[in-house]
Amino acid sequence: MRIGIFTVVQSMCLFVRNKMMKQQFRSLLFACTCAFFIVACNRKDNGSMVGELAGQAAKAYYDQLLHGDYDSFVAGRYQPDSIPASYREQLVANAKMFLGHESDHGGIKEVKFLSAKADTSKHVANVFLTFVYGDRSTEEVVVPMVEHNGVWYMR
Repeated sequence: MRIGIFTVVQSMCLFVRNKMMKQQFRSLLFACTCAFFIVACNRKDNGSMVGELAGQAAKAYYDQLLHGDYDSFVAGRYQPDSIPASYREQLVANAKMFLGHESDHGGIKEVKFLSAKADTSKHVANVFLTFVYGDRSTEEVVVPMVEHNGVWYMR
């Protein structure tokens, strides 16, 4: 009879211990799941931070254009190799002509950054800017960007 009682007590202890372990496991699993969701919801996407950097660069290049700094605007274009001076002069002339053509609506008065979509593995981004014209009309443009040696350039 001792063996029977001992076996029953041992079985009850194992049952209680297994039930406590299941409960502890469920509690631990619940805590880990909650922690994962908190971290995932609060973490800012790396692609959006990179996109914002590309957007700030694109806006800065177009602000330089609006202020008549054509050389800086042209320097903001990605050129894998150095370009001849004559080609650079043509790019500067094109930038001046671009602003001349935009005078139909009172000229571009302001450039606003809307958003950007970045591909961090390819080091590229599409930046969405809004041109605000003198007559208060707006136009949304896409500026393709490429990152080279930590600097964002227009493509």
